[in-house]
Amino acid sequence: MLKIFGPPDRHRQFCDGVSRRNFIKIGGFGAAGLSLSHLLALEAQAGLGKSHKSVILIYLVGGPPHQDMFDLKPDAPREIAGPHRPIGTNVDGIQICELFPRMARMMDKFALIRSLVGAQNDHDAFQCYTGHSRREMAPAGGWAPFGSIVSQVQGAANPATPPFVSMCYECTHGPYNEPGSGMVNVAHSGFRPVGPARADMKLQGITYDRLADRTRLQASVDQFRRDVDASGQMQGLDSFTQQAMGMLTSSKLAEALDLSKEDPRTVARYGRGDEVKRIDDNGAPRVPQSFLAARRLVEAGARVVTVNYSKWDWHGGPGNDIFTREREDFPIFDQAITALVEDLHQRGMDKDTTVLVWGEFGRTPRISAQTGRDHWPRVAMALLAGGGMKCGQVIGSTDRLGGEANSRPVTFQEVFATLYHNLGIDVNTTTIMDAKGRPYYLVDNGAQPIRELV
Repeated sequence: MLKIFGPPDRHRQFCDGVSRRNFIKIGGFGAAGLSLSHLLALEAQAGLGKSHKSVILIYLVGGPPHQDMFDLKPDAPREIAGPHRPIGTNVDGIQICELFPRMARMMDKFALIRSLVGAQNDHDAFQCYTGHSRREMAPAGGWAPFGSIVSQVQGAANPATPPFVSMCYECTHGPYNEPGSGMVNVAHSGFRPVGPARADMKLQGITYDRLADRTRLQASVDQFRRDVDASGQMQGLDSFTQQAMGMLTSSKLAEALDLSKEDPRTVARYGRGDEVKRIDDNGAPRVPQSFLAARRLVEAGARVVTVNYSKWDWHGGPGNDIFTREREDFPIFDQAITALVEDLHQRGMDKDTTVLVWGEFGRTPRISAQTGRDHWPRVAMALLAGGGMKCGQVIGSTDRLGGEANSRPVTFQEVFATLYHNLGIDVNTTTIMDAKGRPYYLVDNGAQPIRELV
């Protein structure tokens, strides 16, 4: 990590001559690599657009049960249908679970995909963030997550805010975690302002006049560059030093993450959840106000914000009865996601900000003897909003049991093509280089933006 040193304290020094009190840490090493990396605003390879388009990607950890949320089958046998009833929405012909009354009242601001296909059969966040399965042959360096690609292609919209911010909490179950930067430079890893790195963002114990000591500052940065270059994690730090310090000394990012600066009535609208993970969960904590932080980060200039939310792996058994958990979790999620989308519309951000909600696969039509639903990769769902898309519609359908796509199958690659389109990135012409310098298109198999939405 980068340390900026103050004057030596001869009375309390470590063996290297550095005072215990007179240094600060800026950034830290997150799961994906260098959390300082996004403090280095990279030049936009494709040129910055006039408008600030953005994406908030919400990953429901563990696989949400599509047939209990947005694709109910009330006429199916009870062991398929479950106890929840569908309710009408403000869009004729669209019904969703009765535990989502807020969403039902504003369904015209959402779009549902009921026929998402091609999911993996493993608990792994990889496909939700990259659009690819780990079983696919990968380019040199590995598939890059969506946020890292956008960071490399478009650069920073605001020099004081990283283009890609990850609000994803570390999960004890490794595959749930957001992947690293893959084939793109580690400088495009998501900046992670959660956990220990959050405290490291503050310039504690240092004054702006001390920052003006350019000689000492340059020496610190040079040492940092040498340490990092030796590990091969970054190149060309010198060209971004001035921009990095501009971001570090700006309050914009820290203020975006400080919810105490938000109207308390707005904070209350998002609701409260678990501030920490449950003992029996190995997913992400249930923190609805991460959605509020995501909206504030977009306002501050972030292009992509990712959030992992709660734990949806309900196989059944003690403490994990699927319908008990749904009655508890669905209303909290309903309040948070509708508050986010309503906020975007009220602030005039709905045309420029796309919201995507999904998990790694669907759930079995048949309810298990332990009162749960197991993994089901054959069909899953996705929820979208904003981005100037044609909302108030359902795309695709499943069979009478909710186990197979019956019409208009949609792939993960099509969803990502839609996100790139909403950001103003042409998937037919834009490429990125892998670690060996070979070009790759952002999506494959000729995937195009979902025509019903754009």
